[in-house]
Amino acid sequence: MPVYFAFALTFFNMTGVRAGRVLLALYALKLGAQPFAVGVLAATFSVFPMVLSWQIGRLSDRFGSRWLLAFGAAGGGCGMLVPYFVPGLPALYVAAAMNGLSFAFYNVSIQNLVGLSSSAQTRTQNFSNYTLVISVTSFLGPLLCGFAIDHAGFAVTCVYIASLSLVPLAMLIIRGGVLPGGSRHEKSSGGLREALAVPGVWRVLAMCSAVQAGIDLFQFYMPIYGHAVSLSASAIGVVLSAFSAAAFVVRLVMPRLLAWRSEETVLAYALYIGAASFLLMPFFKSAAVLALISFMFGLGMGCGQPITMMLTYSLSAAGRSGEALGLRLTINHLTRVIGPVVFGALGSVFGLLAVFWINGLLLASGGAVTRPSSGRGGAAKE
Repeated sequence: MPVYFAFALTFFNMTGVRAGRVLLALYALKLGAQPFAVGVLAATFSVFPMVLSWQIGRLSDRFGSRWLLAFGAAGGGCGMLVPYFVPGLPALYVAAAMNGLSFAFYNVSIQNLVGLSSSAQTRTQNFSNYTLVISVTSFLGPLLCGFAIDHAGFAVTCVYIASLSLVPLAMLIIRGGVLPGGSRHEKSSGGLREALAVPGVWRVLAMCSAVQAGIDLFQFYMPIYGHAVSLSASAIGVVLSAFSAAAFVVRLVMPRLLAWRSEETVLAYALYIGAASFLLMPFFKSAAVLALISFMFGLGMGCGQPITMMLTYSLSAAGRSGEALGLRLTINHLTRVIGPVVFGALGSVFGLLAVFWINGLLLASGGAVTRPSSGRGGAAKE
C-alpha cells in the first residue's frame, strides 16, 4: 500500500535529517562557534522550508510526490558531504541549508501523501502512525550521530549520514510508481491570500508555530547546554533520544486521548508540560536527570504535531491539501528562522538560563490562550 511505502521513505530520510541537525550543531561547537552562531545555524535549516514549502505543496498537488521526494533525498545527501570535503564553519551553513531543502521537499510531500492514501476512517490512525515513524527517526538519528562522532569523528559521520539518503532514493527510482500522482491538468486556483482566508486556519497555524518552536529550540539548545556542563556527545545523544522515545509513547495512545478530550484541550496540556520542562532543565547537570526531563518534554510536546497536522489537512479544500500542509510548514519555519536567532542573541548576552526560561514562559502562555473549540470545552468527545 502507498501509505506503508511512505512510512518506509520517511524512516530512512528523516533519520538522516535528524542526525544531520545534531551533527552540525555539535560540529559547530567543536569549531568554537558561540551560541549566536549556533542560533544562526539553526535558522539556516529553516530558510528553504520557509521560502519553498507552500510552492512545494502546490507542486505536490499538481504533479504528485515521487520526483519531489527523490530530489529532496539527493539534495540532503549531497549537502551532508560538504563538511567532509570542505572542513570549516562556512561548510556547516551550506550543509544546514541543503538539509533544510531536503526537509522541505520531504515533509510537505510525505504528509500530503499520507493524507491522500487514507480514507476518512483511517486518516487519524495513519497520521498518528506517520508521527510514530518520525518519533523513531528522532530517537535513532541523535543516538546514532552521538556514537558515530565519538567513534569515528565529525567528518566521517557526515559520510555515514549522507549514505542514508541513498536508500529512499533507490526506493523511489525502483518502486516510486506505486505512489499516487497529482492533478496534472488542474492548477490550484487562488493564491496565498485565499489560503489564509480559510476559516480557522490562523488559529491552527498559531498552534503549529508554538509547538514546533518549542521542539526545535529544545533540540538545538539542549546540545549547547550539554556541552556547557561537559556532557559527552553520546550522553547528549541519549538525552535528545529520550524526548523522541516519549513522543513515540504518547503517540501510541493518542487516538484514546483524542477520544477523551478535544484536540485543543490536549494541546493546552502539552504546552504546559513543555513549559515546565524548559523551566526545570537549567537546574540540573546530570545526564540521567536531563534525560528524564527530556522524556517529560516529549510526553507533553509529542502529541502537538499530529494534532495540528490533522487539523490542517481537514481544513484544506479539495485538491489543495498539499498547499495547506505547505502553508503550515512555511509558517512553522518562519518561526524557526526568527526564534533561534533571537534566542541565540539572548543566550550570548544573558546566558543559557534566559533561553530556557523565556521559552518556557512562552509555551505556558500558549497553553493559556489555547481554548477548546465551541461546544467541546474540555468535555469528552462524543
